[in-house]
Amino acid sequence: MSTPLVRTGDLGRIAATYVTSVLALALAAAVLPGLRFSSFPQLLAAAAAALLVGALVRPLLVVASAAIGWLAVLLLAIVGQAVILAAALSLIPGVEADSFWVVLIAAWIAAAATTIVAWLCTSGTPEAFTAALVRRTRRRRTTVDDPEVPGVIFVQLDGVPFPVLRWQLLAATLPTVGRWIRDGGYRLVEWTPVLPPTTPASQLGILHGRIDGVPAFRWYDRALGRVLVANRAADAAEIERRASDGRGLLADGGVSISNLFSGDAERSVLTMSKLEISRGSADTRRRVAWYLARPDGFAGSLFGAIAEIGRERFEARRQRRRDVRPRGHRGWLFAGMRAVTNVVLRDLNTALVAEEMIRGTRSVYVDYVDYDEVAHHAGALRPESLAALDRLDHVLACLEAVAEAAPRPYRLVVLSDHGQSQGAIFADRFGVDLAAVCSQLTAARVEAVEQPVEGWGRLNGLLADLAGGDTGTGRVAHNAAGRVQRRSAPPAVTSNSDLVVLGSGNLGLVYAAEEQRLTLEELTSRWPALIPGLVNHDGITFVAVMSDEHGPLVVGPSGVHRLADSKVTGDDPLAAFGPLIPADLLRAVSMPEAPDLYVNSSVDHDTGEVSAFEGLVGSHGGLGGWQGRALLLAPPDLVIPDQPIRGADELHRVLVGYLEQHGQRSGIHPGSMSNPGGQEATLDRGVSR
Repeated sequence: MSTPLVRTGDLGRIAATYVTSVLALALAAAVLPGLRFSSFPQLLAAAAAALLVGALVRPLLVVASAAIGWLAVLLLAIVGQAVILAAALSLIPGVEADSFWVVLIAAWIAAAATTIVAWLCTSGTPEAFTAALVRRTRRRRTTVDDPEVPGVIFVQLDGVPFPVLRWQLLAATLPTVGRWIRDGGYRLVEWTPVLPPTTPASQLGILHGRIDGVPAFRWYDRALGRVLVANRAADAAEIERRASDGRGLLADGGVSISNLFSGDAERSVLTMSKLEISRGSADTRRRVAWYLARPDGFAGSLFGAIAEIGRERFEARRQRRRDVRPRGHRGWLFAGMRAVTNVVLRDLNTALVAEEMIRGTRSVYVDYVDYDEVAHHAGALRPESLAALDRLDHVLACLEAVAEAAPRPYRLVVLSDHGQSQGAIFADRFGVDLAAVCSQLTAARVEAVEQPVEGWGRLNGLLADLAGGDTGTGRVAHNAAGRVQRRSAPPAVTSNSDLVVLGSGNLGLVYAAEEQRLTLEELTSRWPALIPGLVNHDGITFVAVMSDEHGPLVVGPSGVHRLADSKVTGDDPLAAFGPLIPADLLRAVSMPEAPDLYVNSSVDHDTGEVSAFEGLVGSHGGLGGWQGRALLLAPPDLVIPDQPIRGADELHRVLVGYLEQHGQRSGIHPGSMSNPGGQEATLDRGVSR
C-alpha cells in the first residue's frame, strides 16, 4: 500500500498555520501604526507568504531538533523567517509601510506566531517524537554494572488477534513488524489464552504464572459479598495479592508500565494493582511533568487528542451513513476516552519505556490498548481498528530507535493477551439483555452488571497515579479519579438481590447472591425454568454448571457434556469448539470463584460472530471467533516450544526462560519466596462448590 503524498494531519497543520498567520498579520497591522493592508485579499496573500516560508522551514525543524534542541531551532527560525518575510511583504501590492523596519517588525510578529504553530505541530509527528526520545536517551544515558546482559522490553498489543496481525503483514501496512520478520529473523506464532480470554486472566498468567482465580473480567466474590472488577485499583490489588508468590516475570529489577498487575516488579507506573489513590505516585508525576513540559509531549497530546476526537466522530458518522452492521453506539464520551487511551496514554507509555531504557532497566512490560479500545466499539476488522495497528507500528519503530542508543542491548518481544471477536450486541439482536432474560425466567430480583468499563479503568489509572500531594493539580487529579471510579463502579449487591448477572464479552456469569455456590440440582429446585430457558434461547449456545451428582456439566438445547469423563448424552454442545475446549471448561467450572452458571452466547461458526452481553461490537471473554487466538512476535533467539503454547501460564514459563537465557533472574529460585498474600494459592484449592 503506497503512502499518500499529503496526509490528513499535514493538511490540518497547514490550515492551522495559515489561520494563525492571517490573525498575526492582522494583529500587527492593528498595533503598528506604520503598517496598513489596503484590502483583505492583500492580508490573505501576505499570510500565504508566511505559510510558504513555514512550509520550507518545517522539514528542517525535525532534523535540527535532534541535534541542537527546540529552543535554538525556535530562535533561529524566527530570525531567519523574519528577514525573508520582510522581503516578501515588500513585494506584495497593497501593503503600505512607513519604513522597512515596520515591515520587519510585522514580519517578526507573523514569523514568531507561524513558527510556534509549525513547531508545535511538527513536534507532534511520530518522527519528531522519536527523535526527541533518542536525543534524550543519548544525553542522559548512564553506565550500568552489567552492560553485557541484554534487557528485554515486553510490548503487549492489547486484544490483537493473530489472524488480524498476519493479515496486516500480508497487506504490507506494518513496515516495522514486516522488516523485523523479513530481515531480523523474528517469528510470528500463535498462542492460545484459555477460558476466559480476557486481560486480567491473561495478564495474571503472563506476569504471575497463574491462570486460576479469575473467572472473567469481573465477577461476584462470594467471600467479600461484592463484585470484583479487575481494572479497579483495590480489586486489582486483591487479585494480585491472592496470586503472587513474589517470583513474577518482572521480579528481578523489572518495571511494570500501564498494566493491571505488577508481575512483582521492583517499580510500577500506571499499574492498577499498585495505585495509591489517596496520594498518588511522585515518580509518575515527575515523569509526566517532563513529558508535558516538552513541546513534543505537549503538542503530540494536544493535536493528537483533538485529531483523534475528530477522527472518531467522523468514523462513527460514516458507519451510520453506510448502515454498517453490526454496530454499536459511539458517542462523544467514547470519543474523549479514545483520545486519552490512543494518544495521551500511548505517547506517555512510550516516553516512560524510553526513560527506563535510559536507566538500563533489565526488563519492562508495557500494555498498549489502542487496538482493543477501538475494536470494542467499531469492530475487530473495521478500518479504524486496523488503522490503530499502523500507529502501534510507529511505536515499535520508536522503541527500536531508542534501544539503539541505550546503555545495554535490548530485545523487543511483542505479544497480545487475547484476540477479539465481532458480532451484534445481544441486547440489540433480541431486544432484551441477559439480566432481563434471567429475571423473566425466575421472577427473581436481579442485579445487572453489564455496562462496558474497560476504558474507564484506564482513565482512572492515569488520574489516580497523578493524584496526590497538596498541590492544586494533585487535588484536581485526585477528585477527577474519584469521580471516574464512582462512574465505573458496579452496583452494590444488597440483601434484596437474588441473582447477580454479569457480562464479560460474550460470556455471561450468573450468581445467586449467597455465600455458597448453588449446584444444578439446587438451581433447578429454586428456579426450575432458568436453565431450560437459557439453553433454549436463540442467543445462547450452552450453560456450564456444577452438579452434585455428575460434577461439572455443559448443558445445551439437546444434549449434555459431562466434563469429568467426556461422556455426552444427546447432541454434544461443545462439538463445534474443538477437542481441547472441554478441558478448559473443566478447569474454569471447577474454580471456587466460578459462577453458578457460565452462559456462552450464540456463535456463528461460519463467520465467527458472537453476541456480547455488554454493549460492545468487538468482544472477548467467552468462546467463539478469534478471541482465543493471541499472538507472539518473538526475536530469533527466543526458544519457542515444539508444542503450541496453550495458556498464559505456559507463556509465562517461556518468557521467564528467555530472561534466564540472557542472564537475568539468577537470584530468583523456585520456592525462594513465599506467597505475600499469606493465602493458599488458588491452584491448590481444588474443586469447590
